[in-house]
This record gives sequence, structure tokens and C-alpha cells, in this order.
Amino acid sequence: MRAIAIMNQKGGVGKTTTAVNIGAALAETGLRICLIDLDPQAHASLHLGIEPLSDQLSIYDVLTGPTKLSEVRRQISENLWVVPSTLDLAAADLELAGVVGREMILRDKLNAEEQPYDYLLIDCPPSLGVLTLNALVAVDEVFIPLQPHFLALHGLSKLLETIDLVSARLNSRLKISGVVLCMYDVNTRLASEVSANVDQFFRAEREKTSPWSGAQTFQTRIRRNVRLAEAPSFGQSIFQYSPDSHGAEDYRRLAEEVLGVKP
Repeated sequence: MRAIAIMNQKGGVGKTTTAVNIGAALAETGLRICLIDLDPQAHASLHLGIEPLSDQLSIYDVLTGPTKLSEVRRQISENLWVVPSTLDLAAADLELAGVVGREMILRDKLNAEEQPYDYLLIDCPPSLGVLTLNALVAVDEVFIPLQPHFLALHGLSKLLETIDLVSARLNSRLKISGVVLCMYDVNTRLASEVSANVDQFFRAEREKTSPWSGAQTFQTRIRRNVRLAEAPSFGQSIFQYSPDSHGAEDYRRLAEEVLGVKP
């Protein structure tokens, strides 16, 4: 099973859209996909039609109590399962503050049960707290969605610093394997310049020893597409909502690239 965290500490860069639609695209190929919504905003859950109700079991119960992942996950389609989130998860940082090994709870819960999936995807919160640490300890790979503008590049260094620290102290298997450029406007010079800068940075790092020395920028650019913005309000992936849109086309192509990346 490939376990991938999709993360960026900056919000609004297409992180949840990418987590949901990569998962749905991979599920379309016949692979068995489990998506864990680790964001207290519960946007991935809402995107797939699950209301984040406090009286229903969620990833919050898994992290703060004896609840098993198998008790929480729900099947969305033939090959896609979701472990939903809830707003209660926002309190997890405080509730877990005094728990020994709190960064490893999710990893231990995953290891405690059989995971009959080909891919595990984790939609991380837009922060670098204990929830994101749990994701980074539990997975082997990280995908970073980036919006092609200057501020996105500015925040990348802090993200790399966190991943380097987790790799050194908590999870030696951790590596960045891909960068996804989202909300890409093919008609602007800025988008192409930022893309070139990101490519240049990761190419220069390939001779070094770091968790991102093997990272690549996916060739598929996720173009700006109103259908991608509309789909969550209908509780559907882009493939259910508008299967012939540019957004669906881009995420299908991205899924093909993901399948070609060696774990």
C-alpha cells in the first residue's frame, strides 16, 4: 500500500481538491483507495457528501480514544472509502498535548488493522501541528500542491524544514515524491516563471541527500476550472459532477502520472 500525505501549510492552494480528486481518479482505474480527512474544516468529507456531524464517529474518535479506523471509514463508491473529519478535531492539539507518543497515534492505529487498500491518501490541515505530524509519521510519501505565485514559493522552505525534521527524528522513510501545480493559468507569465523556478529548485536538489532529493514536479498542471470549485457544493468528485470538464481531464492525467512514480 502506498501511503501519501497531501499537505501545504498555506490554505487555498488546492490541497483538498487534489486529495479528493486524485483519490477518485485512482479509484476509477480499479484501485482500492482510502482517503483520511485529517483537516478539522472537514472539507474533504463535505466534498464527498459527508456532513461532519459531532454525533457520528470520525477521525477525531480514532485519535483520542479506542475507536478503530474500520469503525469510522465509509464507502463512497465502488473503490473509494473515506475516514471523515469533524470540527471537534480542532481541539485535538490541546487534548493530545499530554499524551506520550501523540505524533504516532495514527501510524499505530493503521498498523493495528489490516489495510486492504492500494493507496492511502491523507488530506492534512493547513498547519504544522500535531495532526500534520501524525500524517507525516504514518506515510511514506508527501505530495505538495502549490499555487504558482511568489508567496507559495516563500512558504515552501518552512514546509521542507518540517519534513526534514520529521524524517530525521520520527520517520526515516518519509520523502517528498511530487509537487502539484494547481489553479494554473496558462495565459500568465507568472505561472510559467514559478513553474520553472520550482523545477529548477528540485533538479538542483537531486545530487543532495534529503527527503526531497527524488521529488519531481508533475507535468500535469491543474488548470483553473470553475467546475472544480462547484463540485464540493454538490458533494461530488469532479468525475461525478462534470466528467468531461478540464478539471476531470487534468486529474485523470495526474493520476496516470502518480501511478508512474516509483514509491
